Amino acid sequence: MIGVLGLEDGTKVEGVGFGAPGVVSGELVFVTVMSGYEEALTDPSYAGQLLMFTYPLMGNYGVSGDNFQSSHIRATAMVCKEIWDRPLHHRSKRTISTFLKDEGVPGISALDTRMLTIKIRNQGAMKAALAVGERADVEGLDVVGLARDQPNISSLDLISTVSCKRPYRIPGDGPRVVMIDLGIKRSILDSMACQGFEIVVVPSDARISEIERYEPDAVFISNGPGDPEQATRAIEAVKHFSGEKPIFGICLGLQVICLALGAETYKLKFGHHGGNQPVKDLASGIVRITSQNHNFALRPESAEGTGLTITQVNANDGTVEGIKSHYLGIEAVQYHPEARPGPLCTKERFFSSVAKKIETRGR
Repeated sequence: MIGVLGLEDGTKVEGVGFGAPGVVSGELVFVTVMSGYEEALTDPSYAGQLLMFTYPLMGNYGVSGDNFQSSHIRATAMVCKEIWDRPLHHRSKRTISTFLKDEGVPGISALDTRMLTIKIRNQGAMKAALAVGERADVEGLDVVGLARDQPNISSLDLISTVSCKRPYRIPGDGPRVVMIDLGIKRSILDSMACQGFEIVVVPSDARISEIERYEPDAVFISNGPGDPEQATRAIEAVKHFSGEKPIFGICLGLQVICLALGAETYKLKFGHHGGNQPVKDLASGIVRITSQNHNFALRPESAEGTGLTITQVNANDGTVEGIKSHYLGIEAVQYHPEARPGPLCTKERFFSSVAKKIETRGR
């Protein structure tokens, strides 16, 4: 098979197709992790996006299924320089090609991903379309036109496509935390369960009355894809429970909390996607390396008067990475402390802080 990738700026490139044949469109973003393609492809936050890996070789350790962050691939397509379909790892059950084919997801390799990454870094994330199949089937397709004709990602309700459809529980002996699922990663659930919480996960469209029935000791807003303004029910929930229950968030969750309290968010030029983002703690001055996956960020000046304090910033571009409100019992981070993939420098610090704040507020 061949693959043909088109971008809204008129760029059209041909490569080797793999995975499932088909035509898809979405926003092309690049991710800088050197490994962890299982985790990245199954991360719900990548819904609606063609995921391009900057590391030149993918698939060399196969696919085990042990590291999935959801039940299946959430990215719209996979873009990479080279794939290796003869993995030797003892845990491997499938090749990367078979994985994508089984999931009905197209992929393209043998591209100059460095050129495409520099293009996105300079011009910003772009709308893209990918056609994979036999040459006779895809060669004549107007992939550039397909890229240009699709709607902007901010207008799409991607959250409802990745959220759970009904509530479910994870048993625990500790305080009860209701987690609003905007596209939650399994590693976040695992990290919270390790703190001993009784966890109730509710869909993104859960009403306030539904959340109240569970009598939560705290509310947690998860990560997820797309524009935070699409998370209308979660925004309403934060407004309602703010000051009444401790509220925590990761990634999209931080943005939702900020919108609920009157702050503003904006779309980043090309987002932060990878496992090497430096975050500076403003109180201690310590810089920690974090895993990130987000396209939107808090507009810092808009936090004034909301009761929120900015606690951490990105050492590369100064974007907001952490917020707190001691009075309201709020804490949220823009990065992924649970990583998967990426460094775990902030995992224990964040989730221990969550547990301590819930215990303190419960007294």
